[in-house]
Amino acid sequence: MSDQKSIQKNVSADYSDHQLRRGASDLESLALKTYFRQRDAAEASVYSRELRRLVDEGSVEQIERGLYRRTDAEITEHFTRAAVCARVPEAVLCLLTALNVYDIGTQLPAQVWIAIPHKARTPTTNLPIRVVRFSGASLRYGIEDAEFEGVPARITSPARSVVDCFRFRRLVGQDVALEALRDALLDRRASADQIWRAAEVCRARSLVKPAMEALSV
Repeated sequence: MSDQKSIQKNVSADYSDHQLRRGASDLESLALKTYFRQRDAAEASVYSRELRRLVDEGSVEQIERGLYRRTDAEITEHFTRAAVCARVPEAVLCLLTALNVYDIGTQLPAQVWIAIPHKARTPTTNLPIRVVRFSGASLRYGIEDAEFEGVPARITSPARSVVDCFRFRRLVGQDVALEALRDALLDRRASADQIWRAAEVCRARSLVKPAMEALSV
């Protein structure tokens, strides 16, 4: 009888070790992403059953429906942006959020500003987002690849971000647009030529011109 108990104990220990190794392997399969969607996990061969186990053991935290976070990943100042980019991968970080990323101006937005195509469905999420719409050339020009906490992202370039502030001045305020333009040029985050080009492509030259002339650039 004692031999049987010993065998059962060894089997249980081996199973626990296997579970720990499997859990570590599952997390490694999710690469370096702090945040990920359920479909991302499935693409990494971590399916619903394994994902639930990772949540139960505390290795993964469910942020909201379909969105998860690795608890072993270090949280940085970009954690909310990373969560938004994971939840809405087609979005482009823009306007006040982009300015904050580039350290242009003094804005500290409480929401993550994102742009989506004009006809796209508004994302359903509990995360703090502010949605604007891009269409035509503005969907493509001045959009750069980025990464926040391991999550792939897209963001408007410094010059494009400044120009967008003039395009959406009714949302962000004319003062914010002027401050962004001045600071971007002063701190060399963007050149005058880059801003002029972005304004031309996005059909905002007439909006930017008075401010550029006032700064004599």
